[in-house]
Amino acid sequence: MVSFPMRRDDAAPEENWATTPLVPASSVAGAALAVVIAIMTFLAALTAGFALLLTQASHEWRGQVGVEMTIQIMPRPGRDLDADSRKAVEVAANFAGLSDARPLSKAQSEELLAPWLGAGVDLGQLPVPRLITLRRDDTKPLDEIGLRSALDAALPNANLDNHAVWMQRLTSMADVVVASALGVFALVLTAMGLAVGFATRGAMAGAKEIIQALHYVGAADSFIAAEFQRHFLRLGLRGGLVGGCAATSLFLALGAMSRHWITSAGGEQAEAMFGAFALGWNGIAAIAALSLGVAALTALMSRIIVLRSLRRLD
Repeated sequence: MVSFPMRRDDAAPEENWATTPLVPASSVAGAALAVVIAIMTFLAALTAGFALLLTQASHEWRGQVGVEMTIQIMPRPGRDLDADSRKAVEVAANFAGLSDARPLSKAQSEELLAPWLGAGVDLGQLPVPRLITLRRDDTKPLDEIGLRSALDAALPNANLDNHAVWMQRLTSMADVVVASALGVFALVLTAMGLAVGFATRGAMAGAKEIIQALHYVGAADSFIAAEFQRHFLRLGLRGGLVGGCAATSLFLALGAMSRHWITSAGGEQAEAMFGAFALGWNGIAAIAALSLGVAALTALMSRIIVLRSLRRLD
């Protein structure tokens, strides 16, 4: 609240203004800005939330792929794939750092090709390799070079795959998607900052005479800026709270709905990509911090713009 235009000579300017507010608490422009802030906060929270989900999912992907290795027994004339598979398991069993070595049968190996070739295809005439899945033991180091050498010596048709290529592809894909999400997040915050800047200048234009009078009769620039800062902080808190709550509700709803989607093909793909849409308390806390940060950014930007404008009056 500010006093205008009369003041007592023995009191500070900012302590004696009448009860006319410098920035109206309720206005169409203020309500519109609160809606814009709510929408921008919602979009920013969605972007940050999906980036967080994808980061968590990528850690799970890399963890699952990183603990497994595969031995491929390639078909060759005169070789018995079943005997070669048993031999590969015996070689792997002699190495510490592996907790399990499990050979896949011919039917299981052919089943892995079904998503690409279709179900019911006769693969009897195709050279389908046999696979042995190896699981690492995190408590013991694995001599991978020694394992490769032992397999080469015992089985000329055996190849050891540590899934390094898949790990690199998964990491690259996750990094690109997260970087894109961060770029969208930055654009959303930039758009919100521009909206706050225009709204602040509009509010100052509407109270131009009062601001000039206060400035010329001795009111401190910090006092005038604080009036705008409090006004826009309230708008930022209102919009940030609505947008943050909407984003949190959406993620909670998606998490609940994902339990029913898991039975469908699309649901399985979505779960593989983003997990179970469970942000957890850390994600909810991040959205709450984002909402408060939006309010603080709104207030700070309005203060900076007002102070710069008042300096021009000098």
